[in-house]
Amino acid sequence: MELIPTPEEIRRGDTTDIYFRRTMEVLRAAGKDRVRVAAEGFVKNFPGGYEYAIHSGRDEILSLLSGCEVDVDSMEEGALFFPHEPVFTIEGPYGAFCELETALLGMLCQASGIATAAARVKRASGGKQLLSFGARRMHPALSTMIDRNAFIGGADGVSVVRSASYLGETPQGTMPHALVLVFGDTVAAIRAFDATVDPAVPRVCLIDTLQDEKFEALRVAEALRGRLSAVRLDTPGSRRGDFRRILQEVRWELDLRGFGHVRLIASGGLGEEEVRALCDVVDGFGVGTFLSNAPTIDFALDIVEVEGSPFAKRGKWSGRKQVYACEGCGGRAILPAKEMGKSCCGAAMEHLIHPAMRGGRAAVKPSPPREIRQRVLRQVERFHARREEA
Repeated sequence: MELIPTPEEIRRGDTTDIYFRRTMEVLRAAGKDRVRVAAEGFVKNFPGGYEYAIHSGRDEILSLLSGCEVDVDSMEEGALFFPHEPVFTIEGPYGAFCELETALLGMLCQASGIATAAARVKRASGGKQLLSFGARRMHPALSTMIDRNAFIGGADGVSVVRSASYLGETPQGTMPHALVLVFGDTVAAIRAFDATVDPAVPRVCLIDTLQDEKFEALRVAEALRGRLSAVRLDTPGSRRGDFRRILQEVRWELDLRGFGHVRLIASGGLGEEEVRALCDVVDGFGVGTFLSNAPTIDFALDIVEVEGSPFAKRGKWSGRKQVYACEGCGGRAILPAKEMGKSCCGAAMEHLIHPAMRGGRAAVKPSPPREIRQRVLRQVERFHARREEA
């Protein structure tokens, strides 16, 4: 048996929690596996005091449910949502999707967590370049999933070759410490890079391998002159001291000697707060573990209707629901599915949950990743603008 389950194994329920398989045994024996239910996916609380999350994984769960006897209504891929809001609804015979719940939630929880973390880091960067460097922190089978969700959340580029191909983007990266160590000198390494690699690739030199960052930056700038695009500082924490002051010092010395065109890229264990603290002195960031190991957005899937009648476990609101957003002030409302949202400020109310699958066939086409990314960035910017106005 291979370590990584195949799509076929996931679809037939081999990755389910055992209690769902035993539940199906009981329901079939009792003749109740065809009982029609509606189940809603929502999140009670977000990690780390997050105010909002990004819905990611809808297109993947539609693929998972393809051919199943279910209807799905959902917020669009990349939608911004808040605690307790129903994000999607699955309706059909419970036996049609019971054993897929584990996989379905896993797809949504991790994807939404990475997309949300990326949106927060992009916001913290003040619009500076953000590259996803997180693939090496997780199993390679997850690399494309990680980079795809980092990208739609706001990352400007990804470093992994396959991820970039999937996204229709050009992979972005600099050089490893290994290249400098093999050559034994930073300038020798960047000269070899410059002589070998396609001229269309920006010349970005890693300058913290062997010597002081300031002097290495000046050495490589003198060596490549106008061909040097940027220098990257990945200074280890044990040698970092005040990272901000190191960056400021490098910037000062480069500018003083006529190398103002050379950009500064920071990387090495950076998260949202570090990015926010450095965004005024840095031109771009490489962020890894903070994205790949982002806390999950913990979706739950709960039955809210049985055979068309509102019915839910205690602590849950029974009946199917719709989420409305005011196009004017951005106010939100959760209402029974058949009720219309009423404006809170005179502007139109938009319903956010739309048909996504009917009878096991997708009713929407997957959006291109760059389109989803722009949708996320617009929503995040609108949310913060409205909050600041308030």
